Amino acid sequence: MNLIIAFMLMTTLIPMALMLISFWLAMICPDYEKLSPYECGFDPLGSARLPYSIRFFLRSFLFLLFDLEIALLLPLPWSSQLPLPNHTFFSASTILILLTLGLIYEWQQGGLEWAE
Repeated sequence: MNLIIAFMLMTTLIPMALMLISFWLAMICPDYEKLSPYECGFDPLGSARLPYSIRFFLRSFLFLLFDLEIALLLPLPWSSQLPLPNHTFFSASTILILLTLGLIYEWQQGGLEWAE
């Protein structure tokens, strides 16, 4: 019983201490970027009609694709306990191969270069 109480106390105190430390450290040295309401690098007082770089959206799209890949591959270790895990392994391998081929294509076309 004492072990459960100690565990509950530690799982409560450690996150609270980390939250307080992060809150305190953020106030130590504020600068212009931290005080700005926008952290995306765009000037909030400038014109709203400035064109966005398509490369920024391409990178975010690639990030979402590979993030989705990780989410789809998460059940893979548990599927090895199924009676017939071949279907899950095949579909996960297919997804991984397609995304890898897409990444190689984007890399060859220069879509991952930030500046030309």
